[in-house]
Amino acid sequence: MKKSLPVTLLFFCIPLLSLSQNEITDSTKILSEVIVKAFEQNRQLNQSAAAINYIGKAQLERFNNTSILPALNSTPGIRMEERSPGSYRMNVRGSTLRSPFGVRNVKVYWNGIPFTDPGGSTYLNQLGYYNFNSIEIIKGPGSSLYGAGNGGIILIDGQPGKWTQGIDINYLVGSFGLDNLNVQVKAGKEDARNIFSYTHQTSNGYRDHTYMRRDVATWQTQIKSNARQQLNASVLYGDLYYQTPGAVTKSEYNTNPKSARPAAGTLPSADQARAAIYQKTFLAGINNEYYLNEHFLNTSVLYGAFSQIKNPTFRNYERRIEPHFGGRTIFKWDHTFSYTLLQFLFGGEAQKGFFNTKTFANVNGKPGTLLTDDDINNWIYSLFSQADLQLAHNWNVTAGVSINKSSIMITRLSVPLFIPVKKTYNSEWAPRLAISKKLIRDLWMYASISKGFSPPTVQEVLPSTSVISTLLQAEHGINYEAGIKSNWLQKRLYAEVNFFSYQLHNAIVQRKDASNADYFTNAGSTKQHGIESQASYQVFDNLHHFIQDGKIWISHTWNSFHYKDFKQGANDYSGKKLPSVAPHTVAAGIDLSVKAGLYINLTYFYSARIALNDANSDYASSYNLFGGRIGWKKQLVKKWGLNVFAGTDNIFNVKYSLGNDINAAGGRYYNVAAGRNYYIGLTLQWMKLQKNK
Repeated sequence: MKKSLPVTLLFFCIPLLSLSQNEITDSTKILSEVIVKAFEQNRQLNQSAAAINYIGKAQLERFNNTSILPALNSTPGIRMEERSPGSYRMNVRGSTLRSPFGVRNVKVYWNGIPFTDPGGSTYLNQLGYYNFNSIEIIKGPGSSLYGAGNGGIILIDGQPGKWTQGIDINYLVGSFGLDNLNVQVKAGKEDARNIFSYTHQTSNGYRDHTYMRRDVATWQTQIKSNARQQLNASVLYGDLYYQTPGAVTKSEYNTNPKSARPAAGTLPSADQARAAIYQKTFLAGINNEYYLNEHFLNTSVLYGAFSQIKNPTFRNYERRIEPHFGGRTIFKWDHTFSYTLLQFLFGGEAQKGFFNTKTFANVNGKPGTLLTDDDINNWIYSLFSQADLQLAHNWNVTAGVSINKSSIMITRLSVPLFIPVKKTYNSEWAPRLAISKKLIRDLWMYASISKGFSPPTVQEVLPSTSVISTLLQAEHGINYEAGIKSNWLQKRLYAEVNFFSYQLHNAIVQRKDASNADYFTNAGSTKQHGIESQASYQVFDNLHHFIQDGKIWISHTWNSFHYKDFKQGANDYSGKKLPSVAPHTVAAGIDLSVKAGLYINLTYFYSARIALNDANSDYASSYNLFGGRIGWKKQLVKKWGLNVFAGTDNIFNVKYSLGNDINAAGGRYYNVAAGRNYYIGLTLQWMKLQKNK
């Protein structure tokens, strides 16, 4: 697919296939009528003046109920990667450049609680599949309201949309030793909810040295004490272990793609080093909503968290302890003047971390001689305000701005008389202006301009080389965006297209030295242009027909990301493509369910080839993936429900790399993804019937 047509052309083909269908009957399934929380506006998706991907329960349940990865990759502008089971990376409009592992440059909130730590890292892999009920991804800078982060914002809601007391038991087995058990207990009543959840997941992985085990326990409560106040609390404990096989060269990839990284020179193999991640996280947060009066609302969040990471690698053994705490408060006031609705909000967010990182020699997966011992004191804060005007004739105007500051201080305890190194990043003003207008019935257009910034994370200032990178600067840029969102054919067809142009300065990119250790550098400026489009068409929606529900959908992403000005030593990469970004991706699917309870979900995904280094001398090949799930879902009796399903991914056994190591020394780029694999699972649900009042 060297020349892929934008999906916009397909928008006009879909309705011609089904003009004779009856009027839709269940509006709750219309994507455009989903209420999104982005920028604190609580507005319908099609009326939001921002590029937002919404992933609800229906989209999450199209796959194998163990990972959110395929659901996120089905939406435009998103690329989530998994180098091995449990090892996640997230790319929102190109931000994988900064993520050798984990999720960086993307701000994440779980149940309103900051899930990204003050050091800039997000352990998204610490959440299990059943900790997600819905996901909103704000693409592009959201710094005007959410602080640091150029890639985007992810808002995760773990609360079920509809409250019912009961017990859910979910169990699944699959290829390569996949085993997943989840138990959820929902107790209480509508105004005093309690949800207890426990997940245990294991997998042997497709490659050698890729065993994974994850245990996640959560408690969520929601207490509505009166009409003016609601308290939410969330507690999470996660214990994750996964082996890291390491990337291989193209020759090794072609010879035996399942192999882990072999020994090379003085560096051991993955097995010899016992390379792995041991990760434990505890988080507790309280979110309180209080109406001071009918026009004035305060929402405040306080949280504390503690993470412990042990990481034996090919070159050393790292141990990190990362306690941190923080909070966020928003005051929101609204009032209607004639035909104008004004909403004004202001608030702030602050986080403080007291980290410690020790590196040792790696002796067969055990810590040996101490190499470095660093105390890391970091903090970040943001003050923000936003005004939102809903004017006559369907005009909406939003203007917001924030001021942000961050600081990091490193004390190397392993060096006598070491003078602490402190770096304070200058205050950054991050404004955003967005305008939307309803042009005609069911057609909205919007445009926005926003500034984003992102200081280096702790792992970038103190990478695996153990060299303190105080010269690393924060990256920042300006994003221009415009798009249309529409409902056609009696709201059966939802179509959305947006164009963005992002000019990024001091871009932070990852490199690896000869020992395969990561380090980071500022890469001058970049030009990032793209078109993201998606459409979904509800072909059937009638509970009284044999085919009760039927939908077809498609999404397309076109990216043109290049270095504008980047010279490093004798190398001039100006004009080169940014590595890790596919110029084209396409996802499409068909969803059908019939009256007897049977349903089927079919999915297709295409990725164009991806540059693997700044010089663009090596590329990962393009690939096409097909998968499907079939099941039977039925309410057996009044209190009991059953869902039995089976499916397959990568049905044609395509060999491809998902999660390439960019700019890797010696050409060790490739982390092969699983070949053809199968799964079978069931959900058993018991619901307590509500008494009629």
